[in-house]
Amino acid sequence: MTKSKKILTLIAALTLAVSITACGPSNNGGTAAPANQTGNTGNTGAGENVTADTIVPEDGAELVIWESKEELAFTEEIAKQFTEKYGVNIKIEEVAPTDQIGKLTQDGPAGLAADVLIVPHDHLGNAATSGLILANDVFGEETGQSNTEAAVQGATYDGVLYGYPRAAETMALYYNKSLVPEAPKDFKDILAFGKTFTDKAKNKFAIMWETGNMYFNYPFIASGGGYLFGEGGTNPDDIGLAKDGAIEGLKVFQSLKEILPINSGDINADVKRSLFTAGDVAMDINGPWELAGYRAALGDNLGVAPYPTVDGKTAITFSGAKVWVVNSFTQYPNAAKMFAHFASTKDAQLLLYEKVGAVPTNLEALESDQIKNDPYVSVFAEQAKNSQPMPSIPEMSNVWAPMNAALPEIWNNNADPKTTMEKTVAQITDLNKGVAQ
Repeated sequence: MTKSKKILTLIAALTLAVSITACGPSNNGGTAAPANQTGNTGNTGAGENVTADTIVPEDGAELVIWESKEELAFTEEIAKQFTEKYGVNIKIEEVAPTDQIGKLTQDGPAGLAADVLIVPHDHLGNAATSGLILANDVFGEETGQSNTEAAVQGATYDGVLYGYPRAAETMALYYNKSLVPEAPKDFKDILAFGKTFTDKAKNKFAIMWETGNMYFNYPFIASGGGYLFGEGGTNPDDIGLAKDGAIEGLKVFQSLKEILPINSGDINADVKRSLFTAGDVAMDINGPWELAGYRAALGDNLGVAPYPTVDGKTAITFSGAKVWVVNSFTQYPNAAKMFAHFASTKDAQLLLYEKVGAVPTNLEALESDQIKNDPYVSVFAEQAKNSQPMPSIPEMSNVWAPMNAALPEIWNNNADPKTTMEKTVAQITDLNKGVAQ
């Protein structure tokens, strides 16, 4: 990403930046089609002459869509609408977004993968350079004009628009007002509250988050000046995970085990969801994908606040986008592109918001009363102002495994943060150079 693109992304974040969910490595594939391919040759109707006004589904087109368990309700509805309008039958298969590119790498060349899938934007670089996805060519102009600049940047790699923006994401603090009337501002406040609330014997905890997942813990690194890659996430030779500010933040992270005395491997999304909705966890750090379920469970007792400050420093969260992409091996590129576009329009994004609480990237959707008057979504928008776009360069895939191993070492085993992070930087550097497998 050039410096000017970085600036554009940060400016866009002030409106409503995107965020990724994200978290896990994806693999490159060596047998894929050319990365900048705009149509899968051999498929009737796909090619340079197709436009947004003339595109039609191929005869007999049928599509497979990959979707997360948490957002199936949206895709089932949007697929039904698409089938009613275009007569294309759709099958939906449940696959976590962070697993989809890895699965596409294996299944795409064999013709077994979904036609349309979801990519957290930090995985886009690998997918594009491996030739796994088609460019968003037919609907590219409309996509660029309809969405936030940050979302468009997240859907673009090396100057080529591949994705169809679907939702913006970052993190915030959910809290149960019946247990915590006012959200704590800093982790020091959370620590003090936890000493009065946490009771491991009764399975009650002041706060819970995925302590072994870098996505949710990036503020402990970035708030004091640490970072993943330099030059706005584009320089893989400059890794800032062991900077002094990052180490100080990780010491705050480590201190919180006093009020969350369980190992990181025992915390996952299902565990947190169950305990928080039951009132056994007072606060949860999470993304907008949990909003609909938490509102249904807690009603007026649900509160959402910005991510707590880290030792008085403003929390810098990840921002990113989930984007639809089209499998470059699809037999039905026209129908697949049409679905990806249909499922990312203003109306589709508002439907996704209604179903699961997702934050739109579509400019008109963001100006709708539904979004502007929502006290929860507005908090995610506010937190997005203090976020950094997750790097989308291919080297990003080399970060997850080392970091998701280092954090449990620090959390579970009280390992020295500085020593641990220096080793982690060395591991990522080796992976980037192709030394380690």
